[in-house]
Amino acid sequence: MPKLKTKRGAAKRFRAKGNGGFKSGHAHKRHILTKKSPKRKRQLGRPMQVHETDVDRIRQQLPYA
Repeated sequence: MPKLKTKRGAAKRFRAKGNGGFKSGHAHKRHILTKKSPKRKRQLGRPMQVHETDVDRIRQQLPYA
């Protein structure tokens, strides 16, 4: 059985958590920030937990995470 390759794009975007899930960053924090409220920008800066319906797909892309 050959080794499985990690999808490098996914490895840069997701980190494994201790409970078996994954965390990632939020979208919409890069530009056009003037119209967004300070609360919204602050919350976008925190990591978010990946939804449980997407965890299986990410696990396929990150076989060793």
